[in-house]
Amino acid sequence: MTRSTLEAAVAANHELFMQTGDRIEAVLVEHGLTPATAQALWAIDPGEAPPSMKTLAGRLYCNAPNLSFVMNQLTDRGLVERSADPADRRSRVVALTDDGRRVRASVIEATLALTPFARLGDDELRRLVDLLGKALDPAEESA
Repeated sequence: MTRSTLEAAVAANHELFMQTGDRIEAVLVEHGLTPATAQALWAIDPGEAPPSMKTLAGRLYCNAPNLSFVMNQLTDRGLVERSADPADRRSRVVALTDDGRRVRASVIEATLALTPFARLGDDELRRLVDLLGKALDPAEESA
C-alpha cells in the first residue's frame, strides 16, 4: 500500500465521521446532547449488564476525569444512573434510565438513517465491516 492510498483511506474515514456528525447535529441538539454525551449513551448497551466506569472509559478511549464530566452531564439530565457495582462495592456502574434508553434509541436511529454508510448495500456493508474489523483487530498490529 502506498502512502497516498493510506492517506486517502484516513481522509475518507475522517470525512465520513465529520459528515455523520454534521447530519445528526439537530438530533443531538433536540435531546440536549453533545457528541461526547451521545457517544457515551451509545456505549451503554441496555441489553448488557451496566458497565463499570472503567469499562466505559475504555470503550470511549477517555480518562476517568473526562468520563466523570460526561457522566455528570448525563446524570443531571436524568439519562443515566450511577451506583455501586454489586460485585465490587469499590467500583461504580452506569445504567441507562428509561429516558436514557429512549434518547439512546433515537440517536442511534437517526445516525443509522443519516450516515453516508446508509447508501451502501448489504454486501458492501458486510465487506466494509470485515475490513474495518481487520483494521481494528489488535492481533493484526503484531502481524
